[in-house]
Amino acid sequence: MPENIRTAVIGIGHMGSAHARCIAEGKVPGMVLSAVCDLAQDRLEWAEREFPGVRRFADWRELLAGNAADAAVIAVPHPLHSRIADEALRAGLHVLSEKPLDIRVSDARKAVAAGKETGRVFAVMLNQRTNPIFQRARQIVRGGQLGDLKRSVWIITNWYRTQHYYDSGDWRATWSGEGGGVLLNQAPHNLDLWQWICGMPSELTAWCDVAKYHHIEVEDEATIFVRYPGGATGAFITSTGESPGTNRLEISGTRGKIVLEEGKLKFWRLKEDEARARFESGESMPHLPLDYEEWTPDTQGSGHAGILRNFADAVLHGAELLSPAEDGLFELMLSNAAYLSAWEGSRTVALPADEERFNRLLAERQLSSRRRDSASGLGKEVTGEYAERWQTRW
Repeated sequence: MPENIRTAVIGIGHMGSAHARCIAEGKVPGMVLSAVCDLAQDRLEWAEREFPGVRRFADWRELLAGNAADAAVIAVPHPLHSRIADEALRAGLHVLSEKPLDIRVSDARKAVAAGKETGRVFAVMLNQRTNPIFQRARQIVRGGQLGDLKRSVWIITNWYRTQHYYDSGDWRATWSGEGGGVLLNQAPHNLDLWQWICGMPSELTAWCDVAKYHHIEVEDEATIFVRYPGGATGAFITSTGESPGTNRLEISGTRGKIVLEEGKLKFWRLKEDEARARFESGESMPHLPLDYEEWTPDTQGSGHAGILRNFADAVLHGAELLSPAEDGLFELMLSNAAYLSAWEGSRTVALPADEERFNRLLAERQLSSRRRDSASGLGKEVTGEYAERWQTRW
């Protein structure tokens, strides 16, 4: 095994340029930036100035054929994630893809299968999993400290965006360019964390409101109701049209509840299981004894750099992935099923959803999809820095 992984970044826009700089500046031990790829000439010229000696490609196929890297970080538009990942894996490269893995679960599954068939390391950039507050919430829920799950409610409406934001790229908020709206762009991290902490539901019903607040062709607000296999229920509410917004996750069980809000985790821990008191108490409305604790982590976690480091450790030393590509299927299953439910009159959809039917209905929307002529082109700006909007916002 080589000491360093020659790493290519495919797509050096906002996100990819930050990944490239992170690697080039030595913030990921075991990784060296060996190549970059982008269709835009101005981005390649920027890379030439910023990363002297790093190979540059305008076509990712040429990069894969040119023995330019041992691993690829993919940061291109959503519909290309799994396609490029599949070919990179089959070309012998390890792959870390930006979220979501694709806009279709069926295509994402093919890339995940390629990772298994080739034995290459395949991860997805679910960087919020590095945040200690979500890690602790997962430990509490999955470890049984809440008892049996009763309900989960996540209100995540502080993804506020203006029309200026949507006009900054002609591909933004279109079925053909981005493949969806708030559920596919802003909220995938939250959908992932929701199921990572609480588990996958067995069915859902969704309302996805298209162009409720903006001049776009996809949803800028969504409400999802779910039922879990054990009978618990959940709700997920998100929007890009609300200010001030809210970020509040509440999870209740038979042994208490936790609330994540304003960067704090609050834990009401019952002395005994509520189900026992429910049937054995001689009182009608007792105040059940409990302990309360409040915890504020010192950091939001290592973020994108942490996932890059974990990926490098997995390639070089066999470390367990914090965000394996297969896990990327789950949040995409939720958003695909939510769209399918909304498109069919907000009917209840069993999970996993009918992928063939979803693909057909998505294709119909893509046929009539239009890129915006008014796009300002601001989406082409390259900064090489991780922006504040990619942090957990309370």
